[in-house]
Amino acid sequence: MFVAAGVYNIAWGSYAAVDPQWLFRFAGMTPQNHPQIFMTLGMVLGLYGVLYLDVALRPAHGFLVAAVGLAGKILGPLGWLWLVTTGRWPASTGILVITNDLVWWLPFAVYLRDSWPHWRRDREQGRLADSAG
Repeated sequence: MFVAAGVYNIAWGSYAAVDPQWLFRFAGMTPQNHPQIFMTLGMVLGLYGVLYLDVALRPAHGFLVAAVGLAGKILGPLGWLWLVTTGRWPASTGILVITNDLVWWLPFAVYLRDSWPHWRRDREQGRLADSAG
């Protein structure tokens, strides 16, 4: 699952960097005056992809990365909901929320539930479960 999340994020981030106006075309919105903002979002999401690949390689040590990832996947839709309810963005931009956030809630939550005891044990023993080694 984290391999899929990693590959997805790297691909999405790369595409956002190459074509930062795609969402605005898709949603029928006026193109951005500063597409570099969307390019930067793509870069950040691409970097999350690298972290997700690390969780896939070291699943016993990925709790913190997955927790931060899930927090973003919850906060992002809240921000989107505000944009839509205040009329700043059309509902058609929900493609972002569906593909970047909602589809990942359950797998991330299951991983966090399953990895919590290991992370807690390592923390109590003075070892950071998310450190290399």
